Amino acid sequence: MRAIVLTLSLLALPNWALAFEPVTERTVFLEKMAGRSLYMGLFDLSLTVAEDGTIRGSALGWNVTGKWDWKDGLFCRDMDWSGMEITYNCQLVEIDDDKLRFTADAGAGRAASFTLR
Repeated sequence: MRAIVLTLSLLALPNWALAFEPVTERTVFLEKMAGRSLYMGLFDLSLTVAEDGTIRGSALGWNVTGKWDWKDGLFCRDMDWSGMEITYNCQLVEIDDDKLRFTADAGAGRAASFTLR
């Protein structure tokens, strides 16, 4: 049940009227993430995506861990949400000021927006 809630929360949020630009380079992504976390208040979701390829944080009070890499201009990750596997997926990353949007399935799936904090 937790995996369903997290998956839906990460993929089903609207992204109204924002002027997102694609991030296709790992270095640009890391520059934006340096010293910051991804945050989604509705689900008390906070994730740190580190240069060493790790993901750490929490969602709805449960720990989130994972690994990520940059492949062919996409953010590819797998995660574990307190024992619930969140399967590997490569995602299109876009930015608008202090917002990042991740769109699953190389940009063909559902999107989730985060605030950089």
